[in-house]
Amino acid sequence: MPFTDPQTNLRQFGIRATDHVADFGAGSGAYSIPASRMAGEGKVYAIEVQKDLLERIKSDATKAHISNIEFIWGDIESSGGTKLKEGAVDSAIVSNVLFQVPDRNGLVGEVKRILKPGGRVLLIDWKDSFGGMGPNSTQLVSKALAQSFFEQAGFQLEKEIDAGEHHYGLVFRK
Repeated sequence: MPFTDPQTNLRQFGIRATDHVADFGAGSGAYSIPASRMAGEGKVYAIEVQKDLLERIKSDATKAHISNIEFIWGDIESSGGTKLKEGAVDSAIVSNVLFQVPDRNGLVGEVKRILKPGGRVLLIDWKDSFGGMGPNSTQLVSKALAQSFFEQAGFQLEKEIDAGEHHYGLVFRK
């Protein structure tokens, strides 16, 4: 599969039916929508800096009769930028955003701040550029570098997941 599949990745990650999940850089909702179905009685916080993308997710969720997503216009790179309380979520999704953010340590710090003790992070990002798809090769963040950002912040690598041919997938625990 040339692209990463959110549902497959989320199944490998394992969201429980009562989890509160933060989707960092929710984009078009590729993870927020399926995560909300898995979280069932829980809640998904779709956090995005682009208001038009938040409106798109909101519209898609309404059409799909999904009511457990909260839409947050926020900054995922600054402390408090997600507008969530410290220790508010069981898990976080950071998919295809690490290569885009200038302050990667700020992003990891905000993930850590809002996660409960023992909380988990699903990190998915591009491992290469191909045929004009994906980020410019100078923007890529290697799996080893991504892992070091999280480990330096005190996270432990729990497992790797198969995120497709052009992506890597890592699961960390706080």
